[in-house]
Amino acid sequence: MPGLHSAAFGIWVGAGGRDERLEQNGIAHFLEHMAFKGTKKRSAIQIAEAIEDVGGYLNAYTSRDVTAYYARVLTADLDLAFDVISDIVLNPVFDQREIEVERGVILQEIGQALDTPDDVIFDWLQEAAYPDQAIGRTILGPADRVRSFSRDDLARFVAEHYGPGEMIVSAAGAVDHDHIVRLAEAAFGHLKPLPAAPRESARWLGAETRRQKKLEQAHFALALEGPGFLSDDFYAAQIFSGALGGGMSSRLFQKIREERGLCYTIFAQSGFHDDTGMLTIYAGTGGDQVADLANLTIDEMKRAAGDMSAAEIERAKAQLRAGMLMGLESCSGQAERLARSLAIWGRVPDPAEVAERIAAVTPTEVLDHAQRLIEGAQPALALYGPVSRAPKREALAERLAA
Repeated sequence: MPGLHSAAFGIWVGAGGRDERLEQNGIAHFLEHMAFKGTKKRSAIQIAEAIEDVGGYLNAYTSRDVTAYYARVLTADLDLAFDVISDIVLNPVFDQREIEVERGVILQEIGQALDTPDDVIFDWLQEAAYPDQAIGRTILGPADRVRSFSRDDLARFVAEHYGPGEMIVSAAGAVDHDHIVRLAEAAFGHLKPLPAAPRESARWLGAETRRQKKLEQAHFALALEGPGFLSDDFYAAQIFSGALGGGMSSRLFQKIREERGLCYTIFAQSGFHDDTGMLTIYAGTGGDQVADLANLTIDEMKRAAGDMSAAEIERAKAQLRAGMLMGLESCSGQAERLARSLAIWGRVPDPAEVAERIAAVTPTEVLDHAQRLIEGAQPALALYGPVSRAPKREALAERLAA
């Protein structure tokens, strides 16, 4: 990326929550934490100081599909960042004292999530959509399971999933491709391939989670099964969700917040996996208004699927295209895009190709996708707070089908 004086570098491992067995739920995230707690040549404080001494940034995250370890540094310090990240991925020591310390940290993280209604409700929605499946389980894991993980459990997950075929090295910014390749060959060239570990195919079932609690707001989250990354509807799904609830000009924002004043926050968004996807709608409202909000949301979704205008669709396409292009101006965003594209499609589409594919989506294709989304849909529903007056999932499904 010409003109930059910094670089983003990371390792994306194709092992996340979806790759856990039931008794392992939460271990991918636990492992992500433990990577920073010491290696064969660095202590936990030495890992942190190595990057921060040069003004860099080091972090990681776990999703249902991947675990990522990444840093951003000045160009002169890229070799250092590569060495630190490859070290924490390849050589964690899983010191028992550090395991116990980090176990406490993760239990606090779980507690914090449970105290954040507009955070935990999405875990409950995922579980309602895909009950009794790895893709439906929380990434953090349940507290009782986190309390039981041992050093052997962590080492076993690494041995099962951290092979060269599961890793993508990605860098962007002021970097030289050939130099990164040489570093990767030196660090990872000795690794032996692992046997393929097939993932359980997602099965959308749709259910309801309702938790009554004395809160200021009723938190409402609704989902319909959408297409996956590999579907022909991939771009149409994003355009429809953007026009439905992606910004201040969207249908849901205008109808439910601006016209009716039923909420402060409401949005719709599309999420994707390789074999499934999800249109999610979230809003927070008062306990007395939750029924009106839920019913209006269904009505507006149905209406949008039938009469969404070309102007609305063009606006959503512009937002999607601009968001993609703006993200390319960040070297961290570029590194993430490179890794994720390679993992999903086996190649990195040129931004111009993506922009052309977005532009080529027609209003008819968007509306056809919306009709397929709604037809025969089995919604997933998660409710939290003063939600006794909220409609049942079955009633919302019937209203959607009517």
